[in-house]
Parts: sequence; structure tokens; C-alpha cells
Amino acid sequence: MAKKNNRTLMQGLIIGIFFGFLLQKGGVTKYDVIVGQLRLIDFTVLKIILTAIVVSMLGISYFYPKDMVPVKTKAGSIKNATIGGLLFGVGFGLLGYCPGTIAGAIGNGYIDAITGGLIGIVLGTVIYAIMYGKLKEKGVLTQDKYSEYSLFHKIKGNPFKVTLPFGAFLVIVMYLMESIGL
Repeated sequence: MAKKNNRTLMQGLIIGIFFGFLLQKGGVTKYDVIVGQLRLIDFTVLKIILTAIVVSMLGISYFYPKDMVPVKTKAGSIKNATIGGLLFGVGFGLLGYCPGTIAGAIGNGYIDAITGGLIGIVLGTVIYAIMYGKLKEKGVLTQDKYSEYSLFHKIKGNPFKVTLPFGAFLVIVMYLMESIGL
């Protein structure tokens, strides 16, 4: 079991390094690019996210029906997601980084990512861990149990019949964004 965990950790490390490299190459580890997205004047971040969605969606469409990749979802809570999203958005707006881009920005040597980002992530995690029991006890954190199934669980037959048109639509959207200079 320990050997499998070490292999999983190594795979995660390698994928994380590759992910950080791609974030850095895409330019989204730069404060100006992130803030440009928030100000709706630089859509680099959105284009990278949409590209990741298309690639992931098509990859899962290929591998999932062959039982080569499991599609696991977890029950969640709209209320918890809203609270978390608001907290995330405040931090994102104030600092101009999300957890993934903070790691890439630290790799670039940006001091603000270390002082504000890394310290903020660690401090936020500690505060959440301390408050978790009380938040759950008071009913702030709940589990609504919305659907535990993904789109891939619902599609009958070949998932490409849904994902190819949707992927094509997203590619056209990105092309149009690029054409008009967004």
C-alpha cells in the first residue's frame, strides 16, 4: 500500500510541476494578467480555463467509456460553495492570485505571492481547520446532497455526441474572442 501511495504522490508531483510550467508559459502567474481578467480587459485566464475544459472533456469522453478513468463526484452544498466562492473571490480580487497561480508565481520568485499568497493560504487553512467543528455544529456548513452524478453518468451511448459539439462551441468562442482582440 505504501508503494502505491508513493507512486500516486510522485505522479501528483510530476503533474503539478507540468501544470505550473503551463501556467507560467501561459502568463497567468503574472499579477497583471490576473487583474486584467478581473477587470475584463485581458481574457488570457478565461482562454486557458476553456482550453483545459475542452481537453479534459474530450479526454474523459475517450477514456471513461473504456473504463480507463473513473469519474467520481462528491455530494456537495450550494450554500458551502457560495460561502467558499465568496471568500475565494475576495482573496483572489485583493491579491490577484488563485492557489494554482500562487504556486507558479512563487516559482517565478514573485515576493507578493510568497508574502500574501502562501501566508494567506496557510493562515486560511489553519483558521478553517480551527473553526470547522463550530461551523458544522452551528449549521453554517451543510451537505445539501445535490446530484452525485456527472454529465458522463447521464449520457447514454457515446459521450462524444455531447462533448464534441460543446467542445467545438467553446473553441469557436475562443476563436471569436481572439479575433476581436480579447
